[in-house]
Amino acid sequence: MDGTLTGRSAEATAATWLDEFAAALEAREGGRIAALFAAECHWRDLLAFTWELHTVSGAEAIAERLQPCLARMAPRNVRLAEGRTPPRVVRRAGTEAIEVIFSFETVVGPCNGVVRLVQEAGGPRAWTLMTALDEIRGHEDPADGKRWQDVDWRRNFGGENWLDRRNRARAYADRDPAVLVVGAAQAGLSVAARLTLLGVDTLVVEREGRIGDSWRRRYHALTLHNETRVNHLPYMPFPKSWPVFIPKDMLANWFEIYAEAMELNVWTGTELVSGNWDEVAQCWDVLLRKADGTERRMRPRHIVFANGTSTTPKMPDLPGLRDFRGTVTHSGRHGSGLDWRGKRALVLGTGTSGHDVAQDLAVSGAAEVTLVQRRPTLVVSLKEAQAPYALYDEDISFEDRDLLATSFPFPVYKRAHQLMTERNREADREMLEGLERRGFRLQWGEGESGWQIMYQSRGGGYYFDAGCSQMIVEGRVGLMQFDDIERFGPEGAVLRDGSVKPADLIVLATGYEGQAESARRILGEAVGARIGRVWGFDEEGELHGMWRPTGQPGLWFHAGGLAQCRIFSKVLALQIKARELGLLASG
Repeated sequence: MDGTLTGRSAEATAATWLDEFAAALEAREGGRIAALFAAECHWRDLLAFTWELHTVSGAEAIAERLQPCLARMAPRNVRLAEGRTPPRVVRRAGTEAIEVIFSFETVVGPCNGVVRLVQEAGGPRAWTLMTALDEIRGHEDPADGKRWQDVDWRRNFGGENWLDRRNRARAYADRDPAVLVVGAAQAGLSVAARLTLLGVDTLVVEREGRIGDSWRRRYHALTLHNETRVNHLPYMPFPKSWPVFIPKDMLANWFEIYAEAMELNVWTGTELVSGNWDEVAQCWDVLLRKADGTERRMRPRHIVFANGTSTTPKMPDLPGLRDFRGTVTHSGRHGSGLDWRGKRALVLGTGTSGHDVAQDLAVSGAAEVTLVQRRPTLVVSLKEAQAPYALYDEDISFEDRDLLATSFPFPVYKRAHQLMTERNREADREMLEGLERRGFRLQWGEGESGWQIMYQSRGGGYYFDAGCSQMIVEGRVGLMQFDDIERFGPEGAVLRDGSVKPADLIVLATGYEGQAESARRILGEAVGARIGRVWGFDEEGELHGMWRPTGQPGLWFHAGGLAQCRIFSKVLALQIKARELGLLASG
């Protein structure tokens, strides 16, 4: 494709392709649809045609998947999206293309789309296509300003005021919620906000004493490792005055503000103890227990596990660890390194938490800090780790950035991250070579696809270097391999050569229980067997069980970083709303 294409020619090319696409859809002819796609092509659908999250590759496969949906969804009014970023020539995953934001409608409601066109012998063809349901017609999100069209100009003297109504809504004295959300951090609050504005009665339960405590109680030095510009929650962006990397307590306090401002119903100090699915009534029978011991049974139609990928610490029972006379803790419960001044520490695990804890201990005056590496680890400097968010530097609206961020089918997404990883390794070459000289074992993810795909595959295994790598290179933080440890003993780690590595503190930076394990523990083995895997990529490159139906009716999962929670809370909320309206079955 000619990289010197003007904006006008890009727009004309896009408009022509969209007209041909609209005609092919109206004709419902698979051959005409397939002819509009490139030799390499991919379609990602987010509810618009399939009411699911699906990715399909290949022109014939795309036409085969799309064609049966056309009679049911009746797409129409395919056109360039008004008021959005116009068609433009871009380079994505090493390929130059015309990137086009378009809109269309179905029988369900308005939809958005993104297509990237590449030049082939027969003319411009679609390399990537993404289609997404935007709203359910007649049940639009009132955050677009429509709530002001029906103002009640009267004042209710002698009756309930706003606070009375909020207290009554939160109490659930005379009703049960339609949706029970487990967890009141970014995942739980974002989906609760979406559902509440869609008119779906939603209760969030949080076992901690305050909203935000799941962040507030983590290690003293913790800040987010991706930039504030990417991390806003739905409807309420962070103030522009906020730091580039948000400290944990600042974020925790914002969650409290957010829940209050968005009028969310949250019960803190409340835990989901158990639940059973009533097949006849098509709802859950759940038991909630509050911190004071009181219990409440409820019958919500949906449960959303939003308790995060970093909630319940994994505490492995390592040989001899129970004999250790010092303190054993998990990185998620580590407080301040100042508490261990003059002491010796072993930190097991070389992910981000392990490195951060080791650095905190070292700079706080610990006598000796040693990282224990259990498996090869991806390391990338904090600056280079921001590469996946380059889209959020582009001079387009935030709404368009979010739309484009969802528009990369997995094969293209993976290729983009492979290119980023290659560039990051070159930029960080000096640091990485220094680590290898110290015996640090490095890896780059499956197919050298980098940290973000590693996060979405397994929830960790990488470190964003905020200074600890140089401390390892210089020897300020020691390094040893877990395979060199035979067992633990009263004084520390007993090595295979018979020597002892003494310690006063052992920190287990060993990860967290996954959401599937949480659901199985609370809801039982039968439910666990039905839901299968949660998190990690399926054969289409979509995440198992995440933001989509599971094998258990009425059970959903929502997790990820703040950007993922902001974007996909809408995808999840639309599916629940559709079921509440009877547009879809409960499964």
